[in-house]
Amino acid sequence: MQESVAGIVFNSTNTEVLLIKRRDVPVWVLPGGGIDPGETPELAVCRELFEESGFRVKILRKVALYEPRNKLARRTHFFECTIESGTAIKGSESRDIRFFPIHQLPTAMPPPYAYWIADARQQSPSVLHKDVEGVNYWVFFKLLISHPLLVARFLLSRLGWHYNSTD
Repeated sequence: MQESVAGIVFNSTNTEVLLIKRRDVPVWVLPGGGIDPGETPELAVCRELFEESGFRVKILRKVALYEPRNKLARRTHFFECTIESGTAIKGSESRDIRFFPIHQLPTAMPPPYAYWIADARQQSPSVLHKDVEGVNYWVFFKLLISHPLLVARFLLSRLGWHYNSTD
């Protein structure tokens, strides 16, 4: 089973969170992606944050390890990070990069990211071990009906066919 990572970066007052708008499926998400062969989750989250945002980061803590309930999700290592250097740079994977106020997150943000942001805000003294929330076949069906093009792009990306728009 392929594993993945996600990283969360808060602003200095912990009132805003860094999100990227993907190119292949234009929705707002936490930066992250797959772990390459031989790569540790810690190295993967730093690499993914740099590739998707242009920021070099330092890991502050591991927030959670999420286990999939079905084939729609992957086992995900979730880390809180802080920016050490760099500037926001859109690239081949990111259409936009910005900080959003915690209480005004974009509506175009698929599950489970709102749950993960809430988990990070809890500041649990130990690593959380949870199932991936909000990712199930019923939610997938509802999204298919309401956003068929986004779901089609998501499915193609899961198969390795990425449609990357240039805007």
